Amino acid sequence: MPADQWFRPPRHVLVLFLAVTLLPAVGLVWLGWRLVEQDRALERQRVQERLENAGDRMAAALERRLAEIESQLPAAAVAEGDDALVVVFSPRGVESRRGAPLVYHPFLALRRPVPAKVFEAGEELEFRRQDYAGAAAAFRELARSGDLQVRAEALVRLARNLRKSNQRKEALAVYQDLERLGSVPVGGEPAELVARAARCTVLEELKQFPELHRTAARLHADLQQGRWQLDRASYLFHAQEAQRRSGSQAATDGGLALAAAVEALWEQWQESRRAGENWKGWRSIPAPGASVLAVWRGTPEKLAALVAGPRYLEARWQDLWRDPAVAVTLTDAGGHRVLGQPAVPGQRQVVRHAGETQLPWSLGLAGRGGNDSFRARRPLMLAGLALIALLVTGGSYFIARGIARELAVARLQSDFVSAVSHEFRTPLTSMSHLTELLEGGAVTAEERRRQYYGLLARETRRLRHLVESLLSFGRMEAGALEYRFQPLDPGELAREVAAEFQAEAGSGDHRIEVSVGDALPPVRADREALARALWNLLDNAVKYSPGSPSVRLEVAGEAERVAVRVRDEGLGIPADERKEIFRKFVRGAAARAANVKGTGIGLALVEHIVKAHGGEMRVESEPGKGSTFTILLPGAKGKS
Repeated sequence: MPADQWFRPPRHVLVLFLAVTLLPAVGLVWLGWRLVEQDRALERQRVQERLENAGDRMAAALERRLAEIESQLPAAAVAEGDDALVVVFSPRGVESRRGAPLVYHPFLALRRPVPAKVFEAGEELEFRRQDYAGAAAAFRELARSGDLQVRAEALVRLARNLRKSNQRKEALAVYQDLERLGSVPVGGEPAELVARAARCTVLEELKQFPELHRTAARLHADLQQGRWQLDRASYLFHAQEAQRRSGSQAATDGGLALAAAVEALWEQWQESRRAGENWKGWRSIPAPGASVLAVWRGTPEKLAALVAGPRYLEARWQDLWRDPAVAVTLTDAGGHRVLGQPAVPGQRQVVRHAGETQLPWSLGLAGRGGNDSFRARRPLMLAGLALIALLVTGGSYFIARGIARELAVARLQSDFVSAVSHEFRTPLTSMSHLTELLEGGAVTAEERRRQYYGLLARETRRLRHLVESLLSFGRMEAGALEYRFQPLDPGELAREVAAEFQAEAGSGDHRIEVSVGDALPPVRADREALARALWNLLDNAVKYSPGSPSVRLEVAGEAERVAVRVRDEGLGIPADERKEIFRKFVRGAAARAANVKGTGIGLALVEHIVKAHGGEMRVESEPGKGSTFTILLPGAKGKS
């Protein structure tokens, strides 16, 4: 029934329609929604109770686990591969450790330096007289000393003077001797580390980059394994330099976070020692890139502590949060997530704050699932609501789509009428003006009269082509156009159409270049229809390439088919318009912007003719670089 009849008397039809369809649907939606809301409220209450109970159990379990670790110190279970270590502090520094490497130490005992007067003679030659050879000889003599520390300091100075005198290879040999001294201190750092870092510097100066990368990579690996006792500044400097020289972009591992936590724990223990208090407990310590757990127990004279990163907690304590119905999140005092995933917005969550539980973290618990009966009923209720919504949405969609299509067709038809009117008006205006001049006797010169008659003939042919295209398109749309197929030479047809177009179409400065391949098979085609299709493609190529004088018409074989290509170097066609332009009345955005004349049926006519010949139409284009339209026709030998 048409829509306008719904509102004509008798109007009870409209009322009956609403009563039979809309009112039950609204009632069903309302009842279903109420049922879903009631079940959802019940489920929220059950989830809240379950999370409250789980929070109490989790807090108690974590407290027991921490107390167990504290009671076992310093014998807490830690493996080499764990993201954790056990340290024992004493007034002399870190006495022992187990587990992950400690990459730097919070405290290093001071060592007796070598008296400066030992090196006075050599440094006098080096710095004041700049006699590097003499200084090297003096330091080489000291390098034979029985005092290992004197020997190490002398080797450093000897290598420095060799480098200053451009004897870098000899300096590398000296650094090898220095490396053999191992942990003998040189300027507060182990001789082995000083030598290996200096070797990297010399290799860099010598531009021996492969050896530099290998040496620096080994040095960086040893630093991360805590091979030497270093302070924080020394470790960071050497680690950064070794990483830079090795060319590695890998991020620093968790050893830096553990060392930072040990350093913070050491500082707090020093404060408790000054107060003379025994110290025990646990806390979460913020560190670079992680939040580290520290559990300790000790006295002013000795303290044992476990320092553990997130991987240790995840691996060793995962049995505490394996409840499939509860998602657990640990958050430190700074609000940074230590373990677990953040709660989804809108998800029910219970939080136990650190001040409430005396744990190192705030404990967050979120429900992962709901009641089974609720989950079983909800799909049925939602399916009913979805079906009703689908019917309403589907009906609205098809109505809106139909209206949109009608508006689009009306708009295209309006544009077509406007374009056709403009196409007719231009030649008619020229013909009227020329006729008036000739009729009024304003043109007396015979040469000028012949020129004007030529212009009239050309405009007449232009109108004839336009009318024939419109009539042919109308017959094609109505299915009344009859094709007369006969064997044709595609190359000959292309040459004839190009010559006719060049002579009659007024292509101006454009030049039609024809290229025909060898041994082309004939095609079965309607000569007039196929010529009209080529004419339209050439006309488009000329109109849409105003800045390029050359248009190419190519005929070539392609497998068992004949390919006829028209190439231009004009405006080009965007990818999203390449299918639309073959619809009737459709013109591209670039054509409208450039105010190019046209009716919007040329390419639709071409495609209709090509399909009627059993062929295929292709287009390749790039905006700003031109387009290639290809007609693929089956060879006459391949047709039955």
